[in-house]
Formats: sequence, C-alpha cells, structure tokens
Amino acid sequence: MIVTRVVKLLPTPEQASALAVTLDACNAACGLISEAAYVASVFDRNGLQKAVYQRVRREHGLGAQAAVRCVKKVVDAYTALHAQVKAGLLGKEGSTRRVKALGKPIVFGPWSAQPFDDRMLSWRHDARTVSIWTISGRLRDVAFTGEPGQLKQVAELRRGESDLVFRDGMWFLYVCCEEPVAELNTEPVDFIGVDRGMVNLATTSDGVNYSGRKLTRYQRWAARKRAELQAKRTRSTKRLLAKRRKREARFAAQVNHKIAKEIVSVAQRTERGIALEDLQGIRERGRFGRDRRDAFHKWPFHQLGAFLQYNALRAGVAFLEVDAHYTSQMCPRCGHTTRANRPSRDLFRCRRCGLAGPSDHVASLNVRQRGRVAWVFVNAPAPAACGPA
Repeated sequence: MIVTRVVKLLPTPEQASALAVTLDACNAACGLISEAAYVASVFDRNGLQKAVYQRVRREHGLGAQAAVRCVKKVVDAYTALHAQVKAGLLGKEGSTRRVKALGKPIVFGPWSAQPFDDRMLSWRHDARTVSIWTISGRLRDVAFTGEPGQLKQVAELRRGESDLVFRDGMWFLYVCCEEPVAELNTEPVDFIGVDRGMVNLATTSDGVNYSGRKLTRYQRWAARKRAELQAKRTRSTKRLLAKRRKREARFAAQVNHKIAKEIVSVAQRTERGIALEDLQGIRERGRFGRDRRDAFHKWPFHQLGAFLQYNALRAGVAFLEVDAHYTSQMCPRCGHTTRANRPSRDLFRCRRCGLAGPSDHVASLNVRQRGRVAWVFVNAPAPAACGPA
C-alpha cells in the first residue's frame, strides 16, 4: 500500500532562496509545457517531451532530469482532468463548469509542488540531510526533521518520487512509501454496517453513534470568525483567513481519523468486515435550503470513507461499498420501503410491521445486510465452463 509521509526541511536562508528560485522556474516551465500540450492536443508523455524538451531546457535553465519531471507533471495533470471529465465529475457536456475546465490550459502556480526523483534527490538518513538539485547547483547537507515513526518509514520503505512543497513559509518533502499491509480476512464472520450523515457523522449497526455536534459547532464558530475577518478586507486578515481555513480542515480530518480508527479497531477485534454506503454524486443530487447549503457542502463524508478504507486495508479488514438508495426508508425486518416509514429525521417506523427505532441505526442495519449479500456475490466461485457434449 502506497502512503505519503511528510518530512520537514530546515534549509539555511541561502538554501531556501535556491529552492524558491528552482520551484518558480520548474512551475514556469510546466506552464509553457501545458500551453504547448493544449494547443497541439498532445497529452502523451513521449510526444510532448519531443515537442518541448529542448525549449524548456533552453528557456528555463532546467537540467535534463528536471525537464523530464516537468513533462511528466503536466501529463499527469491532464490525465487527471480527462479522467474527471470521463467520470462526469465536471458536469455534463456543455455545462459551464466543464467548458471552463477544458477551455484553457492547466495553470501551475509559482508554489505548486514539484516532483523530484532519485537522480535529483538523495538521502543521508544517519545525518538527517538531503542533497537536492537546484538550477543554481546541487544543494548538499540540507537538514530535515519529522515525526520519528514517519522518518523510520522513509528510511526503510521509500519508493519512487518525492514532492517538494512550500507551505506556510516552510519547506517540506512529501515522500511516497510502500507500507506492508496485513493479510486480508477473506472470511469475515459478519459485517459492520456504517451509515454516514450530517447530524451523526457515522452510525454503526452495533448501535454506536458518532455525533457530528462537535464538528458542526466548530464550523459555525469558524464561519462567524471568517465573516468578521472578511468584513475588514485587509492584507493581514487575508493571511489569517488562509490559516483558519487550513485549521478547520485539520480539525475535520482529526475527527474523521478518530472515528475511522475506532470502527476498524472493533471490526478487527471481532473479525468482521465493514460495509459502507456509496455516496458518490450525492452533492449533485442533494437539494437543501439556503440555511443548510453551507453545512451540506462542508460535510466531510468522502474523507471519512477514505479513512475507513485506508485503515481497513492496513488492518486486513474486509471493506466494501454498497448501494445507498433507500437505506433509510427500507425496513430491515420485512423489507417494506416507503418514504412514510421515516416520519422525521431521527425516527423510523415501518408502516407494515411496526418496527421502530432511530433512523440512522436502521439505515446502518440495511447497509450491513447489503454488505453480507454483496460479499457472498463477489466471492462466489465462478461456474465451471461446460465442455462440448
């Protein structure tokens, strides 16, 4: 499993200046490459490299390997864009969002992350220094630090490229590591169904609720502070707004990490799998009033799902996503499905058999049942091929 570990660089002022100039030059070169790719509609790596390689090296002073990395960076960006279009994530053909995304070359800001491979970046883990290529020459003995567990993984499990990142006045290397995973439990005794929501971020089929009240309260407080700062319209408040935005994102991530780890820990201890409802496209389908629109778009359901999947993979816990339609309207006992089964947000009462309970818990029971069925279907042995009579 590929994971990203963060290493903080501690460059001297002279080294930091060289890194800044290099990052700016690489992103300027990526802008040139992106424009050439867009104009000529050439998005494959070999064809684009033949078209721009010499020009990039001549006009931006990049080394051979840096020029190759810049081409790869642009190709990956267009690959991601076209994948989003193909998946319908940018709207239908002719929509404003899709036309805007495809109507101009991809732009790279001066501080966009830049990939460095092993020819451009070498490590001395014993001395905790790196040697890194810049357009003004090789920078040697650039000190780095980080969390001890992550530094150990970087030393033992590092694979492929590392991204040079400048954020909040500090320099970082985002390092790809190939982390070993536990053996997958291919025969879970049962599944834990997980229903995600805005009031309760997660509700399991065991009846455990993970309330979103703390996160909602924090987001409302942050929104009030943001409005106060925006009203001042000064340069310093803009910087403070950027810091607060990142702080809010970190808070939500911490809450989701805690929920995901607790659910996976229970599943691992009880030898069960995890079934999660597939909510892809819900932001496009959902319709909310003005008073709830902001909260709906801040709902971090996708992040929670990603954390659950990631932690399940590390722990060897079976994980799958199931159809989310009507999970909150279907009775898990008799199967009767109607909107009338849910007279309020918090209550479920079956109109046929009378089963009643918290609506989120009932939904998680339906998710669990669909997980059981899906697992049997996915792992069913393939039918034997019939030979000639």
